[in-house]
Amino acid sequence: MKIVSRNEELLRDALSHVPQSSSRTSLSSCNKLIRFEDISAAAFKIQCGVQKTPCMYSRLSKQYGMDIYLKKEFLQYTGSVKERGVLYLLTSLPQDQQRKGVIVASDSNFSMAVAYHASELRIPVFVIMSTSTSPARVKMCREYGAMVISYGTTAKDSQTHARRLAQENGYLYLEEEDSAVYLSGLGTVGLEVYEQVPKLDAVIFPAGGHCGLLAGSAAALKHLNPLISVIGVESESFPVLQQSLKTGHPTEDQACSNHHFYGDVSGLCFGSNSLQLTGKLVDKVVAVREEDILVSMLRLLEYERATVDAEGAIGLAALVAGKLPELKGKRVAIVICSGNLELNLLQQCIARALTLDNRVCRFSLVISDSPGDVSKLLEILAREEARVLDVKQERAFVTSELFTVEVTCTVETRDKIHTAQLRNALLERYPTAAWTER
Repeated sequence: MKIVSRNEELLRDALSHVPQSSSRTSLSSCNKLIRFEDISAAAFKIQCGVQKTPCMYSRLSKQYGMDIYLKKEFLQYTGSVKERGVLYLLTSLPQDQQRKGVIVASDSNFSMAVAYHASELRIPVFVIMSTSTSPARVKMCREYGAMVISYGTTAKDSQTHARRLAQENGYLYLEEEDSAVYLSGLGTVGLEVYEQVPKLDAVIFPAGGHCGLLAGSAAALKHLNPLISVIGVESESFPVLQQSLKTGHPTEDQACSNHHFYGDVSGLCFGSNSLQLTGKLVDKVVAVREEDILVSMLRLLEYERATVDAEGAIGLAALVAGKLPELKGKRVAIVICSGNLELNLLQQCIARALTLDNRVCRFSLVISDSPGDVSKLLEILAREEARVLDVKQERAFVTSELFTVEVTCTVETRDKIHTAQLRNALLERYPTAAWTER
């Protein structure tokens, strides 16, 4: 957590073990910054303010050949694990600063958590959002109790304005960073998973640039049982953590997408403390494709009735992609850390995932434009138990013989095997049928 204000000296008593944002700690001092005792203290202090989320055995276990337990952090009030670190930070602030208030500048899960918990603690809270922020996010943040101010067209504009307001009014400007307080709060997830699932072999976390959850939880798990394998998963499109681990310092020039699908998964590596903890305690970091994340979202929706975003689904995506074959037959916990997916994006994601999972397919064929020919095609589809989603007929622009019609069908099937059976049945009757490749 980066803490910036005019009165930073107010924080020195409560946060004396937090490094200033302008300084970088070395590996030798990393253990002094976050200890198991810090995480235990955080767990005690926030126990009444956040949910002790369930870590439940999943029906996906048989599909992937291992005992899978899902830590459902998306059930937190704001839908995100970030609440743990935020609440611990806010309760650690001096009373004088709590009276003055805090300010943040983003539309991230972090800002949502600050808005909610600051309001619950009766700390004045201001959230600066750019004018491009979705109306749903603005509405939600206001409902949590924050004063939301729209300013600027970019996130940088909002941050500059928030810093200026902090300087002028004595607010504490909060920006997600990797202080000991924030990491300790996030690390309480590791404590809970260890308590809830006996004889654990591995725990899988989302990684990416904002790897505080991975680093803090690894500190807890490795203290309790060094034999537990701790694994981080990030996107192949933004391998921020892997590149930072290779260079030995946070990557500053990594090109990151602003697409809201990825959220924190695509963020810059925000601190050396998290990076050093990750390098020392995390056993493995793997990267997955966007396609694997989408299919993982579909699996969680179908099998767990869990609507999650990319950050929430990315841990399971490593199993979907077959990136962790060594976990076959093991007891594995996966942290599902976030469920803040906007409705319009959810619809796009599920539609695309069904196509990637070979559950929705499209084909085109040319048949005679005579009565009954389309009916015969539909009879074949009914016999093969394919659900017809859409049928389109094109006559004017068909380049084959006269008096023919090009029929394009979109159908839903059970799985990849069912799709192959349907394709063979159609090719037997219509050899020139063309399938649209996904």
